[in-house]
Amino acid sequence: MKTRVTELLGIEVPIVQGGLANLAYSELASAVSNAGGLGQITATSLRSADELRTEIRKTKAATNRPFGVNIAISQHKSVEEFVDVVVEEGVAAVSLTAGNPEPILKRLADTSIKKLVLIGSVRQAQKAESLGADAVMAVGQEGGGHIGRADTGTIVLIPRVVDSVNIPVIASGGIADGRGLLAALALGAEGIEMGTRFIATKECIAHEAYKEALVRGREDETVIIKRSLGMPGRVLPSPWVEKILEEEARGTTMERLWPFISGERNRHAIIEGQLDEGFAWAGQSMGLIHNVPTVAELFEEMLSTAREHFARIGQSGL
Repeated sequence: MKTRVTELLGIEVPIVQGGLANLAYSELASAVSNAGGLGQITATSLRSADELRTEIRKTKAATNRPFGVNIAISQHKSVEEFVDVVVEEGVAAVSLTAGNPEPILKRLADTSIKKLVLIGSVRQAQKAESLGADAVMAVGQEGGGHIGRADTGTIVLIPRVVDSVNIPVIASGGIADGRGLLAALALGAEGIEMGTRFIATKECIAHEAYKEALVRGREDETVIIKRSLGMPGRVLPSPWVEKILEEEARGTTMERLWPFISGERNRHAIIEGQLDEGFAWAGQSMGLIHNVPTVAELFEEMLSTAREHFARIGQSGL
């Protein structure tokens, strides 16, 4: 498959693995890149820049193909040292999420590193392009983790963004199989990003209980938390999530809510498997997840399905 995204990133298949806080490290990133997509390491889940350097070098040892680093921009943690390591190690791409990307885009402007920015609206896409982004990843409200505030669905958001910018658009939100890949391309995107689907793969370090919950879960079971903070995110339902929603309904401040939504509580669920004692990100695409394959098997299945449905459309005489 050849699109502007595959050419930009030097990959064979226009599939980007999401940042996946606390989960996206060398094993998953290298597996995705070896399968032909763009794997990514999550930077700000790591404790230090030295840990990021170690993960980058482990990934280089496991693949000779391009991979990226996701940097979740946050007011609670400085990311400057992570950016320095990315530049020093010559990583192929950086994706920026959850904050103002301008300072980092300026820092990377004179490097060969490709710059991807996650956006949830036309305005954000246009701003990212004006600041020097090489591509935008447009996430619809079906996605897992943090989503846009506008509640715009992927099928509307993607063509709106495609019509509004000149740089390539990568579709995200609600995509988990070859039909989603084909649909995204039909909407004008030139690649896709998946998060939830990659959690349910053998190479992901997520606890088996988390993976099993994604396989069992239906698309109508996910819950939105943190709306009261202006940072909506989609998660699996659980007793702990009910506590979060109860606190939000009371108008709790960020300081009081933090013990319920901290990274520790996220890791408690997704790494230790204590789903009832923490929260786990999940998109509506979990309704499309029925197995836990290797990444290579997932790509083979997706491409086969996309070709099958492309042929079906062609046979319809459209």
